[in-house]
Amino acid sequence: MIAQAQNLREPGSPRRPAPATGLPHAAAKEEQDRSMAAVKGELDALRREQARLQQAVFEAAQVQRKLCAPRELLWGEYEVAGEIFPVRHLSGDFFKVMDMGGALGLALGDIAGKGMSAGIWQTHLMSLTQRAARSHGDPAAAVAEVNRELWHDEGEPPLTALFLARLDPESDELVYCNAGLPSPFLFRGGTFFEQLDLGGPMLGALEQPPFRSGRVRLNPGDMLVAYSDGATEIRNAEDQEFESGRLAAAAGTMSGAAATQALFSTLAAVLDFAAACPPADDLTLLVVRRRPAQESRELDFSLPRREARAVPRSKRASRSANGSDSQVR
Repeated sequence: MIAQAQNLREPGSPRRPAPATGLPHAAAKEEQDRSMAAVKGELDALRREQARLQQAVFEAAQVQRKLCAPRELLWGEYEVAGEIFPVRHLSGDFFKVMDMGGALGLALGDIAGKGMSAGIWQTHLMSLTQRAARSHGDPAAAVAEVNRELWHDEGEPPLTALFLARLDPESDELVYCNAGLPSPFLFRGGTFFEQLDLGGPMLGALEQPPFRSGRVRLNPGDMLVAYSDGATEIRNAEDQEFESGRLAAAAGTMSGAAATQALFSTLAAVLDFAAACPPADDLTLLVVRRRPAQESRELDFSLPRREARAVPRSKRASRSANGSDSQVR
């Protein structure tokens, strides 16, 4: 009776759980092994997909570098050198040296944002800039056309800063329009002279903003340094910005050197300032230098050669190089 009473339970009391039967030990281990193998297979597939994506991004970055060409150019009395230091593989910055039918077109742009999103827009912006520059002799008119295209683009393009210039070898006059970029530096006789600040707002912000062109003459020995804000906003371990004053000082010390030397010396000064702190934004420099009359017109073949497309020169520019063809490194 006592045993029977112990087996009785009050109404509503929970039923004792039945003992778990489970799988035999060998079968459970086999099931566990199958699950682990499936997870490993999924991880391997993800790694392969990530590797393919990284390779695609790397190849896209190489295409970007080829589009931003030539990176080094000797054009009559002028040397041009440009370089992009992207914060990620793809850059939202760009520069372009263009044949303008006897004149030389120069462009440096900075697309808002960084990485993949800005890099995807880069080719489109470069194409718009090149087409507008060839359609308009006045850089301000060309910049206004690019702005109209962006404003009416249904793809919601990002804001873009653009410096666009046209260099005439007959008059040695540089006509420019600076739309939202930091003002480029012009050095005369080895010292800082002025900043090229005429232009207008960033592109894509307003439908019909006014744009103005400025004009300067490049004398023998003069050097122009254009740059994106990544060069001045880079920070060091003390959270200090490099700022435009330091950039002007770094570039000014090299204003008597070749354009390529001035470019990489200035870039090194920027990166040395940041030291171990990685850049937070893409960094681009473009240097244009008119050679002094006493300098040789021969190329220095000790400099590294790079892939680039030659830009034809005018008849006068060709004569100034002793009748030789334009050479690009």
